[in-house]
Amino acid sequence: MVFDTVITGAEVATATGTYTADIGIRDGRIAALTQPGEALEAPETVDAAGLTLMPGLIDVHSHHREPGFTHKEDIATATAACAAGGITTTFAMPNVHPVPNDAATLEAMFELYRRSAIVNWNVNAAGTDVEQIPALAAMGIAAFKVFMVVDTGRDYPHMPGIGVHDHGELMAIMEACVAADVPLMVHPHDQALMDHIERGYWDRGERDALAYAKAYAAHNGLIWDSAIATLLRLQEATGVRLHLLHVQTERSVELIAQAKARGQAVSAEVNPWALFLGHRWENIERLGSYALSYWVDEHHVEALWDGLRDGTLDLISTDHAPHTREEKEPGWTDGWKANTGTPSAQFCARMVLDAVHRGKLTLERAVELTSTAPARIFRVAGKGTVTVGADADLVLVDRARTATVEDAEVLSKIGYSPYAGQTYTGMPVRTFVGGRTVFADGAVTGAPGTGTQSRRDDRTAAVR
Repeated sequence: MVFDTVITGAEVATATGTYTADIGIRDGRIAALTQPGEALEAPETVDAAGLTLMPGLIDVHSHHREPGFTHKEDIATATAACAAGGITTTFAMPNVHPVPNDAATLEAMFELYRRSAIVNWNVNAAGTDVEQIPALAAMGIAAFKVFMVVDTGRDYPHMPGIGVHDHGELMAIMEACVAADVPLMVHPHDQALMDHIERGYWDRGERDALAYAKAYAAHNGLIWDSAIATLLRLQEATGVRLHLLHVQTERSVELIAQAKARGQAVSAEVNPWALFLGHRWENIERLGSYALSYWVDEHHVEALWDGLRDGTLDLISTDHAPHTREEKEPGWTDGWKANTGTPSAQFCARMVLDAVHRGKLTLERAVELTSTAPARIFRVAGKGTVTVGADADLVLVDRARTATVEDAEVLSKIGYSPYAGQTYTGMPVRTFVGGRTVFADGAVTGAPGTGTQSRRDDRTAAVR
């Protein structure tokens, strides 16, 4: 058999172990895995000696900002950052304009991805209109998304049309997701408690980014724990496959572990800002709103690492969320006026590989958290593994390469990274999507419009 591409001499890393092999790729899939040196024939041979081959990262939580907010980011720039970061499938979040909570709007959004995406994609439609859920589910989405938050003092990034706080409405959405057999992602938040907590800061004249960070972490993460407790009880009542976003407190990890011990269909993720940026108060002081997302008091962080290691927490997703400098600068005086969110798609793999280098995770567990588990939980067939017949969505990484993040290398439209100056060991050096090289030698080579929808596979059994 003649292959399209052969990769030779790589250390292949999977969720269950590592081994050395040559890989033959044909028609976008892995067609052969052989002992090194068996002379597979192809017009293109990639020498991967000294490198590690992993299944491409699957990022189920990313904000691409198109349509409606392309001054921050667009599909082409977001997926270019993905390609450079070893992400071969990315799921977009629905806080765009118009909000994709009906079939016509979602189809228009799909068309934008067909024209512009460099890597594979899907869209987590807003599950805020119960009547629309069956039609949206039929379009192959992997999950619905609901925010339990309404921002105070700004209308973005959590604008009308994506937020649900009424518990009865949440229960109805969960029931509809059960009927459609599609998971529900939820950004947990207790709005009533936050309204009370933040008023206390304002009454004391505290409104800068530091006050904002403290408010959202107040009472040892009360707003997160309260919301997650409610969501877990609603999940138990409805049986929905619930995916919890932004896990960041020790108590939340405990609640999730207890729910899993009861057999509840719950999965949960951690974002890089919780582990590598907002976990140090000095970063909040130095960067202000540029480091927020949220502040995670350091005593919570070891519980997050423990949860990632022992399986209580299932995924690391980027929560890539770019905003311009002009949208971040107001935070120095009023944190409630600065847009929250941090960009990370391009550098998340470096952070995870560095965690492997430092002994925080095994390589196998890193593959599970970033690729195998998201493919399994969201039923994306053919991805998340290196096996014959699987899609050739792959990333070669140099686990020994140490580099410092610089703003000059940022591919996101905003042109900066809050991780600039941080040094990590481990780096993606070549990314394949369907066997095609989309990133190599420090440059994105993939063409806009070549990515395809990573549809939910209803033939695959639903698992956590």
